[in-house]
Amino acid sequence: MGISIVVTSGKGGVGKTTTTANISTALASMNQKVCMIDLDIGLRNLDSVLGLTNRIVYDVLDVASQRVAISQALVRDPRFDDNLYLLAASQFEDKYALDKESISGIVEYLKSRFDFVIIDCPAGIEEGFQNAVSVADGALIVTNPEVSSISDSDRVVGILEELNMPVTPHLIINRIRKNMINNGTSMNITDIVDHLGIPLIGVVIDEDDVIYASNSGQTIVNDPNSEAGRGYKNIAKRMLGETIPLDLFDAEEKKQGFIGRLFGRR
Repeated sequence: MGISIVVTSGKGGVGKTTTTANISTALASMNQKVCMIDLDIGLRNLDSVLGLTNRIVYDVLDVASQRVAISQALVRDPRFDDNLYLLAASQFEDKYALDKESISGIVEYLKSRFDFVIIDCPAGIEEGFQNAVSVADGALIVTNPEVSSISDSDRVVGILEELNMPVTPHLIINRIRKNMINNGTSMNITDIVDHLGIPLIGVVIDEDDVIYASNSGQTIVNDPNSEAGRGYKNIAKRMLGETIPLDLFDAEEKKQGFIGRLFGRR
């Protein structure tokens, strides 16, 4: 039986879809069988990031309404042998078109076929979010080192803690700028982790090549020279139980970072 992991944040624009794509492809390259589900109904874009748009015939709503079998709607990524599949979101419905029961049945079936079911969660904390997190065994919370992003992530952490997930939610800090952290003009990684109160599973450097790769239907984990790609790969390795030290980019230095001033830490 596999495990279902929701990639969430509460806030749009922090990089959930890119994170879903890159972690999933990293796991697939490590010989794990992975199925991604795009639950961002009406705003489908996971297929675009992966370069799979032209392969989609059916979507998750076709499955939920029993118009087709799950196997008919799954799209295989040929770059990863038989290890990576996508169940796309609908582009023409709204976020209220799915219910928990339908999603739960789909996820449970996929868990019987795959090692990981990675769910790309819609933004916000309304019904689409509630449906996605309710069927997950664990969560990866993606945040940026920005005040608004940290605030929204804090709200999501509180909601997830009430669910008592089998797997403890973990934090990914995305779009890190090392120079800003080192000179004290960005939020300090250690303070972000302390404030949110959940384990950190990885950090991802902010690189222009991440955008270029996504626009090209590729994932940055395929680039051996990318620090962001290494960050995503290390997250995948930690998900598989490997012990890989976290590089906190001088976050342990006794500097008073911006988030420390914001929350009154000393």
